[in-house]
Amino acid sequence: MTAGIQEVVYRRPSALAGDGLVLETAGRHASYFTGFLTAARPAAMGLATLADVAAADFRRDQIGTRGLRDPVVTCAQERLRFETLSGCCGLYARLDVLPAALDGEIRARGTTNVDVNPPLYTALTQVGGGDRLRLTIGPDELAVTTRNAHVVEKRVPLPERWLRGLAEAGFLAAGFDLRAEIPGGHAAALLHRLPAHRGDDRWFVPAGRSVRATSVAAPGAVCLAGAHRLSLVRPLLPFTRTLRLYGPPVAAGSAPTASGWEFDLGAVRFSVLLSPGINRGLSGEGGLLPHLAAADPLADELGGDGTVDPAASANSEGLSGAQVRGALAALATSGTVGYDWSEAGWFHRELPYRPDLLAVAHPRHAAARALVAAGEIEPVAGGYRVGTRLVHRGADGTWGCTCPWWSERYGRRGPCKHVLAVSLLAAGGPA
Repeated sequence: MTAGIQEVVYRRPSALAGDGLVLETAGRHASYFTGFLTAARPAAMGLATLADVAAADFRRDQIGTRGLRDPVVTCAQERLRFETLSGCCGLYARLDVLPAALDGEIRARGTTNVDVNPPLYTALTQVGGGDRLRLTIGPDELAVTTRNAHVVEKRVPLPERWLRGLAEAGFLAAGFDLRAEIPGGHAAALLHRLPAHRGDDRWFVPAGRSVRATSVAAPGAVCLAGAHRLSLVRPLLPFTRTLRLYGPPVAAGSAPTASGWEFDLGAVRFSVLLSPGINRGLSGEGGLLPHLAAADPLADELGGDGTVDPAASANSEGLSGAQVRGALAALATSGTVGYDWSEAGWFHRELPYRPDLLAVAHPRHAAARALVAAGEIEPVAGGYRVGTRLVHRGADGTWGCTCPWWSERYGRRGPCKHVLAVSLLAAGGPA
C-alpha cells in the first residue's frame, strides 16, 4: 500500500515590509488541542476500537491482527474527530468527541494522522470509569496521558488508498437517511446475535423499539452486508445509549447497499459505514466520479468553524447544484471534506494533499480525460462511439456502455472511463 507525499503549503510568500523581512510560516500551531476528555472511558474504548478497525482485513478474515492503526485526527468546530478505515478499506469508522466531553482548548483548526502502537493501545484499554484522559494534539504528534502511562505517537504518512476511501465514504454517506433508532439494551441484544465470522448479507426493517431481520430488501430497510464486521464494535455496547441506523432509499429486491451505524455514547459518538460487500473496498466504489466532470472551484466555501455549507456556497457563488456537487467531489478527492450523516452536514479536514492528486486517486477519470484530449469521442445514432466502445442512452435516461467494465458491473461501482469521457465532453472538456 503506497503512501502519499505530504506537503506544507504556505498561505503567502515571505516579503520585505518596511524596514524588515517578514517570514511567512505554514500556519501550523504547536498544538491544536490540549486538555482532558471528561468521558474518558468511552472515549478511550472508542479510540481502541478505531485501532482494531484499522488493523482488520475482512477480505481475509483477519481481525485483530497487527496492521495499520493510523487514525486521522481533526480538531475543529469545538470537537475532535478521529477517522479510520479498515485494512481492506471496506469499513469506515469515526469517533466524534463532542463539546460536552472536552475540558480544554481547541487552539487552532487542523488535522494530523498518527499510528496507535501497542503501548498506546494498552494504555487506552486500561482507562477506568473514574480515570482522567489527557490529550495534546499537534500537527506532528498525539500525546496521551492516562493514570498509568504517557505515550507520544508521531505523525505517519497516510496511504493514498485511504484518501480515496475517505472521499467515497463521504459521498456514500451523503445519500443516507435515518431509518431506525434502537435503545441501548435492544442494540446490545441485536449485535450479540450477529455472527462473529463471515455471514450472509442481511436487511433490517424498523419494528417497534428494534428492527426485524429479513433476507431481502424492502422499502425503508437498512442493509448489513458482512454482518460479522460489526463484531469489532461490541466493546462499545456497555456505553451505548442509542443505536441509529442509516441507509439510502431502497426498493423491494434492491442489491446490497452501504449503510451507516451510529452508536450514541453520550458526549461521545462512534459511527461506522459499511461497504456493500466484504470484497468491496470503499476506495473503488466510484460514487463521486460522475460529479467530477462538473467540478467548479469554491474559493470561500468553508466556514471559520470548519463546516461546509453547499447551499450557501451555491447562493453566494451563483453555482448550479451540479457544480456544487462537483466542487465537493474535488474537495473530497483532495481529502479536504468529509460527511457526518448524524448531523447531515459536510465538515472540513486539513489533510496536506495537493488537489492535483486527482489523476492518481481516480485513474478512470484520468483515462477519460485522455480520451477527450485525443479526440476519441464521435457522435453516432443513439449515443457516442468512444474509442472502440459504444456509449448509449438507456431507457431510464442514464448512460451505458458496451465495455467489459460496464457489462460486469452495470454502473454499480461508478461509471466506466468511456461514460466519464462523454460526461467530460458535455461539461466542456477535461476537468
